[in-house]
Amino acid sequence: MIQPIEHAADILSSASRAVALTGAGISVESGIPPFRGKGGLWEKIDPMKVAHIDAFLKDPETVWNLLIKDMKILLDTARPNPGHSGLVDLERLGILKTVITQNVDGLHQMAGNSDVIEFHGNFAWQSCLDCNRSIETSQVDLTHMPPRCSCGGILRPDCIFFGELIPHEALIRSQQVSAACDVMLVIGTSAMVQPAATMPFIAKDNGAVIIEINPEPTPLTSRISSLPLLGGAGSIIPCLLKAIRRRLATP
Repeated sequence: MIQPIEHAADILSSASRAVALTGAGISVESGIPPFRGKGGLWEKIDPMKVAHIDAFLKDPETVWNLLIKDMKILLDTARPNPGHSGLVDLERLGILKTVITQNVDGLHQMAGNSDVIEFHGNFAWQSCLDCNRSIETSQVDLTHMPPRCSCGGILRPDCIFFGELIPHEALIRSQQVSAACDVMLVIGTSAMVQPAATMPFIAKDNGAVIIEINPEPTPLTSRISSLPLLGGAGSIIPCLLKAIRRRLATP
């Protein structure tokens, strides 16, 4: 593992427009289980029954009880891990410019990244279906289900349900920064879900080096990853940073 990390450090230490594409894997070490894959939430419940916008609109109380309530409790106490803080350090070094995340946990912003494109929205806020008022999720009272706004309207998280479109601005900006980056870090995601899955290909097609950080090989590994680093983000990224700092300290 030493040699691939050193190689990745060589590439990143000379980069100035790096972009990170992150998925659920970077937040697992913060105690947030993934939705997909082994041990994922979708193994336990049918996403079409509890995470589709039609299901929510038809029966918001059930969706709140089966899905959103537990997410709120989990995210209320989740904190960034070394993988998140490592991306902040890369930004401070002038290497990383933007994080494109498929996560809704807000941990990149909590850690300190300044430019985060949230592909699937953010669970930190709730919106009223009637008056559109925004309320911090941490302030939502779970005494009565479904929780309601002071106007009486039902609250919904500001994240994307199945059946809803990716925010247009998030999609366009993601495509733009992917096309302009010199390195793309793909972290904690197999990049199988569209349209986020197209971002590494856009980057590759425009000459970027793809560095993949995942616990095990993904479909990207043999297709377009220039340099796969196998392991958890919380252990790989600090090692990578240490190697980069050695290089930047050398005249």
